[in-house]
Amino acid sequence: MNWYLKVLKQYFDFTGRARRKEYWMFALISAIISVVLTLVDMGTGMYNDIYGTGLLSTVYSLAVLIPSIAVSVRRLHDTDHSGWWLFLLLIPLLGALIILVVMCFNSKDDNEYGPNPKAQPTLTDNDNLTA
Repeated sequence: MNWYLKVLKQYFDFTGRARRKEYWMFALISAIISVVLTLVDMGTGMYNDIYGTGLLSTVYSLAVLIPSIAVSVRRLHDTDHSGWWLFLLLIPLLGALIILVVMCFNSKDDNEYGPNPKAQPTLTDNDNLTA
């Protein structure tokens, strides 16, 4: 959960680097929250079959849109790619596949975006994010 909160605390931070664990834990927890909120929307009648979304899940998606983009840019920086690579998502299927593969790459050594985050102390569930 600390990885998820770390991304939210860096809401508009498009600089620096994000490790694979930070990116994928945020994606996993965000997906779980989205599924739960969609189920709540369906259970309360707030789900719209035509649009395929509900009120709570839509509000949540909009709330995490900027942090999702920011952590994606930082993850691309960690693999020594520019954040502009996210525009590959505009290419149907192929763009998403390319981004998926790049997001799975290992961290590169120190680069223009900062030091290798793997060389720094890692977060565990018992650590706090005050440091």
